[in-house]
Amino acid sequence: MSIEVGKQAPDFELKASNGEEVKLSDYRGKNVVLYFYPKDMTPGCTTEACDFRDQHANFSDLDAVILGVSPDPVERHEKFIAKHELPFLLLADEDHKVAEEYGVWKLKKNFGKEYYGIERSTFIIDKEGNLAKEYRKVRVKGHVEAALEYIREELS
Repeated sequence: MSIEVGKQAPDFELKASNGEEVKLSDYRGKNVVLYFYPKDMTPGCTTEACDFRDQHANFSDLDAVILGVSPDPVERHEKFIAKHELPFLLLADEDHKVAEEYGVWKLKKNFGKEYYGIERSTFIIDKEGNLAKEYRKVRVKGHVEAALEYIREELS
């Protein structure tokens, strides 16, 4: 399934950091900020998570839910949340099926080595479950504010 702005976002079910199974469709009636990131406890991912944490109340005011997705297991998500006091759920996509469905599981290069991993990306899904906006190859600095501004101007 390909993902396309203006079309229904692919539904999925993943284990969440609260121990529950979470479906994207559980959030119909709310805007969803679905962000994919490579790995808990790494510098860029920590900065991004903390930026979302710091803007959490502003997203909530716009009836938006934040969901973070990485290949890390739930136990690692729990430690990440506790360490940085994250007020939103992190979802464990250990087999990277959802990342593949959203087209963010990519061949990457680092220090001459090639490997597959998450390409940092954010998808904003409207209250009807349609993909409203996508941000691919995200640079962390200023990204959360841009996503918040998009929801404020386009979806509220």
